[in-house]
Amino acid sequence: MLPRVADSLSFLYAGAVKIVQDDTGVCARVESARGADRIYIPTAALSCVLLGPGTSITQPAMATFARHGTTLVCVGAGGVRSYAGIMPASLSTVWLEKQVRAWSSDEARLGVAVRMYERRFGEAPTGATLAQLRGFEGQRIKALYRLLATKYQVKRFRRNYDPDAWDEQDPVNKALSAANACMYGVVHAAILALGCSPALGFIHSGTQLAFVYDIADLYKAKITIPLAFSLHASPDPERQARRQLRDDFRAYKLMPQIVADIQQVIAPDEGASVGDRTSDLVHLWDPEAGPLPSGVNYGFDAPADSE
Repeated sequence: MLPRVADSLSFLYAGAVKIVQDDTGVCARVESARGADRIYIPTAALSCVLLGPGTSITQPAMATFARHGTTLVCVGAGGVRSYAGIMPASLSTVWLEKQVRAWSSDEARLGVAVRMYERRFGEAPTGATLAQLRGFEGQRIKALYRLLATKYQVKRFRRNYDPDAWDEQDPVNKALSAANACMYGVVHAAILALGCSPALGFIHSGTQLAFVYDIADLYKAKITIPLAFSLHASPDPERQARRQLRDDFRAYKLMPQIVADIQQVIAPDEGASVGDRTSDLVHLWDPEAGPLPSGVNYGFDAPADSE
């Protein structure tokens, strides 16, 4: 499973189409003046499919995506909101258990947060609290905004992602929201492919996508923010951001990087050597004996009562 998600294409955005299963495969039906055209979707080669407004999908098509381990993510108008995906039932829980252990301990959770900060900005100040790290992060992102605004001659930029005022946003904000939505979909797919929980975040919390936001933040300063500023004069910044991201994800080899980063921040001493196999991992838990083989009858004959 892990080599597949690392080597696959990143995402496909679908808007105002009907996705169906026919005798050949899964296809998107697009209505046009010439009638209904069919575009076949490479389900086995995709990490996730973003279902935009106006898109519908049939149950047989969803079942095919699930068999291939392809995540489906529903995206709201403008790409601002994203929703849940499909998790294949064949996944191992090895990395989920490691995530839960790290998340349930305040000390270990802080360690993961520090490692996330260091992967973005370099070594963290010794003894810095989480509140201080948030402050350092905010300063660095503001500085990046100012640098890119100066570079592209964008005046008075202020980050705004209010979905209720989408049409009033400037091109940079529209491009950034659309690009981040695509990033969330790809990260969501990688998290599900590892068998981790998207809800158990180490910095974000209170949402089913908390861990998605944690991991996506590792790449925004390098990928989505510079891309958004470069599209400040685009007549259709959302569409152009999605098209450009597909090339950028491939150039940065983002999918294998996401998988490796998740493993390193959760269990830095173990790395990718753990959990690469999905077979022979079902076992029974025992607090004293450790993992025991499943599918074994552990019944035994009770000793005879002594007289």
